[in-house]
Amino acid sequence: MKGVLVLNAGSSSLKFALFPLNGTLAEKPALSGQVEGIGTEPHLLARDADGARYDEAVAIETGADQSAQHKASLARLFDWLARHNPNLDIIAAGHRVVHGGETFSAPTRIDGDILTKLDAFVPLAPLHQPHNLRAIRSLAELMPAVPQVACFDTAFHRTQPALAQMFALPRELSEEGIKRYGFHGQSYDYVNRQLPGLIGERAKGGVVIAHLGNGSSMCALRGGRSVASSMGFTAVDGLMMGTRTGNLDPGVLLYLMEQKGMDLKSLTTLLYKQSGLLGVSGISQDMRELLESDALPAREAVELYCYRAAREIGSLAAAAGGLDALVFTGGIGEHAAPVREKICRLSAWLGIELDAAANERSAVTLSSAASRVTVLAVPTNEEWMIAHHTVALLGL
Repeated sequence: MKGVLVLNAGSSSLKFALFPLNGTLAEKPALSGQVEGIGTEPHLLARDADGARYDEAVAIETGADQSAQHKASLARLFDWLARHNPNLDIIAAGHRVVHGGETFSAPTRIDGDILTKLDAFVPLAPLHQPHNLRAIRSLAELMPAVPQVACFDTAFHRTQPALAQMFALPRELSEEGIKRYGFHGQSYDYVNRQLPGLIGERAKGGVVIAHLGNGSSMCALRGGRSVASSMGFTAVDGLMMGTRTGNLDPGVLLYLMEQKGMDLKSLTTLLYKQSGLLGVSGISQDMRELLESDALPAREAVELYCYRAAREIGSLAAAAGGLDALVFTGGIGEHAAPVREKICRLSAWLGIELDAAANERSAVTLSSAASRVTVLAVPTNEEWMIAHHTVALLGL
């Protein structure tokens, strides 16, 4: 079997999906999953196209550093894939790379010069970029003949007007690259491609796509192109998330530094790991658990999440020059009917009216016949989008 391997490497995990390529790219992966627990006790969790699940320990040499552990985990993954597909021929690999800066606005084949350029963006995404690039280097060592393609979270948003990318900072700082980039580009790209078949000409109008999950963001589109996004310089900006603050008055950080003596490390932990749904509820970052809870802090966390989302929809509708369609995607957006209902109720002034029954069963079209705005729930598929770009770029 010829296959395209998609990798999404984090600090302690290596997510993968293997898509068969037999003339055309398969819509679903033959195998997918992740190696998790890298740095502690790594093990491989996977499932095949029929839903069968696998869980195997990954042996790591004692004392191996993080780079060596990532490489060993990748080698273990290759061994496992080969055992389950004896005739497997991996003909290409596509990688999720968080940051492409202003340089990369499209998927790019990776070579040494490209890697050097991507290293320069590590300061812009220090929690993600190093791990993305480590996987690329490890695969190049293990399978040097396999061509690799980088697909950037930021690329989809490079169509935004210059004003939409600017902060009100001294110009020299903006010229150094401190500006709004936007993320979740693979998800927006995939969902945007589905819209013409679902809503026809309305897909060319003002559209807001809400990618709601543990990491949450929104994107405004006009003519099928990104014109604004909730995330900015980093992926901590914008909406409230599972453990991230989202939009926060910078003065809060100054206060915490001066009055609480918090340093860079403690502030980073607060912003990325201790806030959001987890911080407000004090219970969980999992929206499913919070929706099932009767505790007041859990209810408040959900209400704040929906309130912030509704405010952002209003802002992005203005950026899009009106609102013709609101599209929910991501784990929460696709499955949490109560969250969609609360957000749409708060956004009713835009002409949004839900069909309650359709929303409860998570249908594709959620709006009523009387709604001026079409509301949809569209499953995203970031892994397939990366595989598609890889195949298209390499001409496979």
